[in-house]
Amino acid sequence: MKHSVVSRLLRHNISRGQLAGYALANLIGLCIVISAVQLYRDISSVWDSEDSFISRDYLILSKEVSGLGSVLTGRQASFSKEEISELESQPWVRRVGKFTASSFGVAASVELGGRGVNTALFLESIPDEFFDVTPKEWSFTPGENSTVPVIISKEYLSLYNFGFAASRGLPQISESMIGMVPLRLSVSGNGRQIWLPARIVGFSSRLNTIAVPDEFMRWANSNFADRTLPEASRIIVETNSPGDPAIGQYMREHRYEIAGDKVDNGRAAYFLAIITAVVVAVGVIISLLAFFILLLSIYLLLQKNREKLHRLMMLGYSPRAVADYYYRLVIMINSAVLVGDILLMLTAKHFWSSPLENIGVTPGSPWVAIALAVVIMAAITAGNIVAISRNVRRNFPRP
Repeated sequence: MKHSVVSRLLRHNISRGQLAGYALANLIGLCIVISAVQLYRDISSVWDSEDSFISRDYLILSKEVSGLGSVLTGRQASFSKEEISELESQPWVRRVGKFTASSFGVAASVELGGRGVNTALFLESIPDEFFDVTPKEWSFTPGENSTVPVIISKEYLSLYNFGFAASRGLPQISESMIGMVPLRLSVSGNGRQIWLPARIVGFSSRLNTIAVPDEFMRWANSNFADRTLPEASRIIVETNSPGDPAIGQYMREHRYEIAGDKVDNGRAAYFLAIITAVVVAVGVIISLLAFFILLLSIYLLLQKNREKLHRLMMLGYSPRAVADYYYRLVIMINSAVLVGDILLMLTAKHFWSSPLENIGVTPGSPWVAIALAVVIMAAITAGNIVAISRNVRRNFPRP
């Protein structure tokens, strides 16, 4: 009975326009936040694909070669241990791997369409954790009868199919068939030569090289190298903040070159993160303004009815009886806003999902954005309740 009397009094004097303004501002602010988060997740899901045009976590570095290079000096453009250590200490570096080059002679022989093809090759190896493919056969046991697994760049297969094969009348080969092509490697040096069976077991979109397992490279270098093993001429860097302007500045200062267009792709990811942060910040500001709009509305209403509520409290009504009505009001409004925001976000996601799928991007799950909306709205509601309670008790102390 007491609650119904207070509720009728407060409901009679409440400003529906102010509450509508709060609900609308909160709806817009929270909708901007969760929609921006969902769009970022949908777009950034493309980074999980190594074929992505914005795959951005790995940089392959080499030193700049100018003039006659090593023709006069005889020194290769390689990375010293000190330079690698300095690079590893940079805040945007997660880990660094070295390319190990072959210090022995390598040639390959293959038969295609009844015709034999022989060519000189170069081989490199890197730590396994830097590969974007992990074939089951990626291992080597030293011995002359062991098959050498090889990973090549996808670009090399395209060059063969649409360049070399087309001009020589050789058959074109698909990725699924090339592993069946008989391949033999000639490994020579230090006065020795052996032929080993080899097989292409995978294709890399990240690495522009002909890669073999570290076990094979160490064994071959130790047995066939006829010169001192050189320092790494190329290194691969995994970054933890792609697109960071400090990366480009560091490369310019040390005159390091980055293979491909990874810097531009990293900038795209960096700008996307910045834009998302700005949009989310705008949404948060709007939500905060809505929060203060509601508090101001309640404060003005309490001041307007101060005399009446004071008399009710003198008759035995507690501040909690006044606050309970606002609690229920806030919970109902915020619940309606939460449902509306989720529906608006899902509607927006439906519209942008089709264009993204057309360019090969698989949108992410909406559950993270929905959970974020629930958490934010719960925090806003809790803040509303605490502020209302304090306001009521401050303005209407018990005698």
